[in-house]
Amino acid sequence: MINLLLFSIVAGIVSAIIIVPITLVSKETEKPAFNRVSALAATTILIAAVTFGVYYVTNLDRNWTSAWALFLVVTIAGVLFATGKERTVKVVLSLVALVGSAFILSAPLFNADKKYSAVEMEQQVEIKAFDETKTPASVPPKFARNKMKKAFGQVPNTSYYELGHLQIQKVNDKFVYIAPVEFSGLFKWWNGKTTPGYFTMSATDSADNPKFVKTEMAYTPSSFFHKQVERHMRMEYPDLIFYGDVQLEIDDDGHPHYIRSYGKFITARNGFDVQGIVMVDPETGKTDHFAIADIPEYIDGAVSPEAVSLQNSYFGNYIHGFWNSIVGKKDVKLPSDEGTEANVSPVFDENGHMYYFTDFTSPKEEVDSMLGYALTDGRTGEATYYTGNLEESYMDSQGTLQIIEKKFIEKKWSGEMPVLYNFYGEASWLTPVLDSNGFLQNYFIVSAANPEISVFANSPNEALRLYKTALQRGGSTVDGSSDATEEKTVATVVRVYKERAGDFTIVSILAEDGKNYIVSTEAVPLAIYIEEGDRLSITYLATGELFLPVKELKNSTIE
Repeated sequence: MINLLLFSIVAGIVSAIIIVPITLVSKETEKPAFNRVSALAATTILIAAVTFGVYYVTNLDRNWTSAWALFLVVTIAGVLFATGKERTVKVVLSLVALVGSAFILSAPLFNADKKYSAVEMEQQVEIKAFDETKTPASVPPKFARNKMKKAFGQVPNTSYYELGHLQIQKVNDKFVYIAPVEFSGLFKWWNGKTTPGYFTMSATDSADNPKFVKTEMAYTPSSFFHKQVERHMRMEYPDLIFYGDVQLEIDDDGHPHYIRSYGKFITARNGFDVQGIVMVDPETGKTDHFAIADIPEYIDGAVSPEAVSLQNSYFGNYIHGFWNSIVGKKDVKLPSDEGTEANVSPVFDENGHMYYFTDFTSPKEEVDSMLGYALTDGRTGEATYYTGNLEESYMDSQGTLQIIEKKFIEKKWSGEMPVLYNFYGEASWLTPVLDSNGFLQNYFIVSAANPEISVFANSPNEALRLYKTALQRGGSTVDGSSDATEEKTVATVVRVYKERAGDFTIVSILAEDGKNYIVSTEAVPLAIYIEEGDRLSITYLATGELFLPVKELKNSTIE
């Protein structure tokens, strides 16, 4: 608060010196027309009060460049009140202010190349195949939020509070949704003083019920005045450039921390490049800041989703500069707006590391083909752009949602949070399907390159099993997970089950060694003749699943 007060007083003094003329003589009496000391004092107080109010309400950083508009207005006012040589000096000062203002306002027109360079991504063809033995964090946030609202009765003095912003993270090696309990208004804050805690719920198990964790928090986004967490951060770090909303991060002991990304402008006061986080203990108000390289291990989303979305915009739009993004649009690709947080979707790899997923599409209207997709590291902000198989045309997230809408048009179900995975070597969209009330109904998987191949089931793992069969039926090569190795075995058939699927048959085999194998007659036509007791030479992928996908098979009993 003292820093803001000093900043406002200095701004008021400098402004008063510029506005109030040194001399102003009355033509009738040839004496000073006003008391200069009083005018200086009054002007200082007025501008200091206005400056204090504006900066306190807006939480604007207190770098002097943030006062460019004030400086421009003050210098113009100084010219209007001055006379003689003093006016000449103040005209020059106002021209400097005008040039500085023009530089700041026009920065977006000439710094596009710098923005693109700041976020330029490493490029690869395809992400590694998903490990089918794992369960993706696929519970949609809308569904999780609905369940938390229904569990809100666990909160003491319920009428004081409401559910805050929902986000996903890893706590004690489990993927969970976290949502703080927030004040529902000024008077509720005045009476309550602190919020009672936060909700947590599994992000992989839709059957999990929300749990309320009690922990008092005084510094929150819904608090007021000096207890509002964003204002508290600004008071502690008046010069930092923040971008994005505050986020609640839980450490492995269950203690909450509010964090916010800070960085630097790319040019003038335009653009943003993340450099670290500020962290606040919501119970005590203790504040600390960390550079990107020094962020605590339990922090998953150090880079705010808003900052990632901004970076994606730079990368997609400014490959050939600003004007090309407006006219021509050569090589321009637009980031999707289907993400769950600021147009991006948080996802986790098999090691529990969080990334923000975004797909890119063409700026041309009525085109739903995907030009590529990006994964941005949630801790460092480093991003990789995946082009996908350039010989194939991939459907974008919007096209996936349209397919789901048409698939369940009678039930009026819709998809949420489509994320692209590499399932069995096939670029595939996994999307939770919700009913009109926001309740989870099933999981839908569709091939990005072959939209006619799609399945849905009650769980992600069940959908994956069906999807493997659909791929074999559709003629695609099932390559398995990134960790799957190709192995060979000779086995005797104990049981065999054959299921007709379109023009082909899916053959499930239980071998004498206890392992189960699955193969399509499209890949191995003679598999249709397999019977109990047959001796088989099998080449399969060791995916770790219950039914192992067969690549090659020879029946030595009949061949």
